[in-house]
Amino acid sequence: MRPTIYAYQGKRSSLYNSTLSLQTVFVMRSPFVPPPAQATLAVVDLGSNSFRLELGEMRGQQIRVLETLREMLRFGGGLDKKNRITAATRRRALMCLARFGERLRDFDPSHVRVVATNTFRIAANVDDFLPEAEMTLGFPIEVISGYEEARLIFLGTSYCLPRASTQRLIMDIGGGSTEFIIGQGRQPQKLESLKLGCVSMSKRFFAKGRLSAVNFKKAETYARAEIEPIARAFDRKCWHEAFASSGTALALTEILEANSFSPGGITPDGLTALRKKMIAGKTLGNLKLAALKPERTPVLAGGLAIMRAAMTELRIPRIDPVGGAMRLGVLHELLGRHHDHDSRDATVNLLLEDYQLDRPHVRRIAVLALELFRQLHPKADVADAQILQWAALLHGIGASISHVGYHKHSAYILQHRDMPGFSSAEQKRLAVLALTCRGSLSKATPYLQETTLRAQILTLRLALLFYRARRPIDLPAIQLRMRGKTLYYHLSARWLATHPLTEHLIDKERHEWEAAGWQWKEKRFR
Repeated sequence: MRPTIYAYQGKRSSLYNSTLSLQTVFVMRSPFVPPPAQATLAVVDLGSNSFRLELGEMRGQQIRVLETLREMLRFGGGLDKKNRITAATRRRALMCLARFGERLRDFDPSHVRVVATNTFRIAANVDDFLPEAEMTLGFPIEVISGYEEARLIFLGTSYCLPRASTQRLIMDIGGGSTEFIIGQGRQPQKLESLKLGCVSMSKRFFAKGRLSAVNFKKAETYARAEIEPIARAFDRKCWHEAFASSGTALALTEILEANSFSPGGITPDGLTALRKKMIAGKTLGNLKLAALKPERTPVLAGGLAIMRAAMTELRIPRIDPVGGAMRLGVLHELLGRHHDHDSRDATVNLLLEDYQLDRPHVRRIAVLALELFRQLHPKADVADAQILQWAALLHGIGASISHVGYHKHSAYILQHRDMPGFSSAEQKRLAVLALTCRGSLSKATPYLQETTLRAQILTLRLALLFYRARRPIDLPAIQLRMRGKTLYYHLSARWLATHPLTEHLIDKERHEWEAAGWQWKEKRFR
């Protein structure tokens, strides 16, 4: 279980003026009890081809996979012509999630992470489906970006391969997208995600299981056209050895070796021989191939076309299969969070550096915002406190574009930039907090009905208000509480008398909230 972290609570804190590191800005509300040495972690991978549940046991800094449940739903093939999840697909998915939910029923929420990939990214009605899916499963679902998927795939495979100082190419053909990563050790260096998947390609070019030279040529030409823009960055000269981590790669390897099309691994000649064999069969129903599993048959042609196109465009002489992939990457991410190695902190630190933000200033804002948030929302989850902390640290990155309206630029960057470790929902939350951290509250109207988000917006705005001068100050005791639509706040009259500009800004803030339908009740003390 992760520690519950909040800013120090007291009338006045020396932390306000500190320049401590990101990891030491906060103090514990209660002593942290580390997770059991052999606690079980779980990841649910909602892919376009299959839904999987994987359980892993923490053993110190290592993970031992205990159990894997897989259901081949072909979720990506269950979209209609308008990219909407069909009713039948929805029912199958919910039934699967109910079964997974039963297995996870007694798990601590901090030990479970659920990630959804390409089909969830492109489905037009995914916002209607997600709430029901989360309720059925019993855990929140993170729809991750293609780049985040690629990063997690590389992380997972890096734990399955021997340590090496050379650069490696990792390729993962999923049901709805294909990821390409070049990296060294456990550090990815180049990441790409293309909308090429074995389910979508099979559905588009091999309808009703028809196999022909014309269909294969069309599919491979389409795939090569998608891969060609990244070919220079991922060409043979950029890496030393190539691996593929998907079910498609594992299936192709088994088929090529079992039918003597390849002496080992995936080779261009082996794929060409398999292609000829499939064309000769004319339909998927006629295929007679050793090691071809029934559940893999409907998507084999699409996966083969993508693999041949990739090997041609990137000049790959051989690809070896590797296990791990994204699920193992997510498990190690969870393990890292339990050992204070959260990749999101590393991302925030990188952004602070890239955008040359005033670290002491934004840390002071983060500390004050979190103290006020703790007063308004004493039972808030640690995840909500973390989001507020990161928003406070990053709220000003838009000033790199223009100081005028910088919060709008910040919101855009936070929502659309690649941020390793963050889900799309977390990035959207950060963007909302950046957008509403200053100026008129009218833009915040859609968000003020949610208790936690309202408290985050208010406390970040107040923290920015007090530190408007961008320098350390001797803060007064500040007390906040909210009942219904009334905010009660206590401030020192003596302190306000010596800070007339801040008093004026507080008054303006009060008018903004009253215009939005909230009352402020002020009490001053000496």
